[in-house]
Amino acid sequence: MIIVDTALAKREADNKPIRVGMIGAGFQGKGIGLQILTATPGMTLCAIANRHIESAVRVYEQVGIDPERCDTTASIESAIARGQPVVTEDAKAMAASDGLDAIIEVTGSIEYAAEAVLTAIASGKHVIQMNAELDGTIGPILKRKAEQAGVIYTFSDGDQPGVQMNLLRFTEGLGIKPVLCGNIKGLHDPYRNPETQRAFAERWGQKPAMVASFADGTKISFEQAIVANGTGMQVARRGMLGPDFSNGDPGSPLVPIEETLSRFEPYLDASGPGLVDYVVGARPGPGVFVIGTVSDPRKQHYLELYKLGKGPYYCFYTPYHLCHFEVPTSVARAVLFNDPVLTPRGAPTVGVIAMAKKDLKEGAHIGEFGGFEVYGVAENMDVIRRERLLPIGLALDCVVRKRIEKDAPLTVDDVQFPEGRLIDRLYREQEHIFFGNSGEERGKL
Repeated sequence: MIIVDTALAKREADNKPIRVGMIGAGFQGKGIGLQILTATPGMTLCAIANRHIESAVRVYEQVGIDPERCDTTASIESAIARGQPVVTEDAKAMAASDGLDAIIEVTGSIEYAAEAVLTAIASGKHVIQMNAELDGTIGPILKRKAEQAGVIYTFSDGDQPGVQMNLLRFTEGLGIKPVLCGNIKGLHDPYRNPETQRAFAERWGQKPAMVASFADGTKISFEQAIVANGTGMQVARRGMLGPDFSNGDPGSPLVPIEETLSRFEPYLDASGPGLVDYVVGARPGPGVFVIGTVSDPRKQHYLELYKLGKGPYYCFYTPYHLCHFEVPTSVARAVLFNDPVLTPRGAPTVGVIAMAKKDLKEGAHIGEFGGFEVYGVAENMDVIRRERLLPIGLALDCVVRKRIEKDAPLTVDDVQFPEGRLIDRLYREQEHIFFGNSGEERGKL
């Protein structure tokens, strides 16, 4: 990003690089590490924490670095002070270590990530998220804690939510009011699972359940929820509109994104908070789009001249998202400019609820995102609280209390929660802080 590159170049020239620690060394973590280590002057990847330390070692080995293995905060701090790259299995020890300016969280976990992020915030480090699942569950309370600690809590550039927010800011800068932030998908099938996605996952070196969470709608629901929570937008209905121009055939010709606008227009309201949504079977994919409006006929005249149509709605798009390539920019924006890419505005407006992927029997154990038991859909928070719907971010490792029919939403009364989880405590705190003891209290866990 222009201005960030100049600031990083100065940090490089002054020999004062931004010092980064990363939690997670999977598919995305490996790519982010490579980008920082090979293409980001003015920034250094000081430490990586991962539950399986060999994966962290391999991130450094990509560029011929032999990292030091550490087990404690003191030993991590010592290595960082000596300029020696570190790997550790203890994310909290790394997050608490002096000598780091920012933490990148890229695990896709919930409980594990929440503990590490809280530790990083408490020790005065900026937090850059690539974990939409955590952010879409307890992002608002994490943002509040970061504000109290005087640090930035933000989602990242490169992934689709951050790209949408960049595009929204660009659109607003033109004097155009955004009324919808959208995501472009190639496939949506809520019944995909780790077995159906195994071959694709193995081809690209990814986890089958993670790939299944992309296909079954859980991931895009989280992505659009955090865009909603960063803008105050909502969903038009449970699960979003999601018009499918592929007619269920991923190999069908793609429709230009501008030609999908008519499917959203009946739901657009320039006087309202705006919507988040997605489309299947459009191009350019996997990009993002923003629909905006302007009523001034003089500005409409100029927009028509520049080939954006007659209005009153106009479609802006970014044709790609380059995940790990752009994450270092997010770190620099936070550390050097106190500029979050995408962060919750306050109370959550949209959440992601658990829907039964199949008939669930009493005693069924809910596994991972993209698993065999549930899929996630976006829903407005007032509905979630009123109907006591179960956030899918809290559903993992719960046990079903009674039979649930396929495609039915689960409620918080339908499951037995594990004892003593941090994620549940933080969600309750989020509810209390943002919704208090009003008449909506019945929606609390």
